[in-house]
Amino acid sequence: MKLLVVWIINAVALLALPYVFDSIRIDGFYTALIAALILGLINAVIRPILVLLTLPLTLITLGLFIFVINGLLFWFVASFVKGFHVAGFWPAVFGAIVYSLISWAATALLFPARKD
Repeated sequence: MKLLVVWIINAVALLALPYVFDSIRIDGFYTALIAALILGLINAVIRPILVLLTLPLTLITLGLFIFVINGLLFWFVASFVKGFHVAGFWPAVFGAIVYSLISWAATALLFPARKD
């Protein structure tokens, strides 16, 4: 149940991005659901491999290269999901940052951490 709610939260976070950035466009809620699902799968499978492969560069840049990886993956998903458009690299980087912040905040509000 929690996984389904987090998926919907991520889709709503994607729907909020066009209100923040003019260079990101999402055609509808169904498109946002598909994009959120693919983003989640890519972040679970491909992102750890990329982080591992670029570890020296990430260490040299003190972790800032992670933003580049996130932006590239965000842009990659937008390149093949019909109805999800990102205008370029920098909008993808900033869109990925804002998307992460919105989804993190909404998830934290709905599912607060337990203090055992």
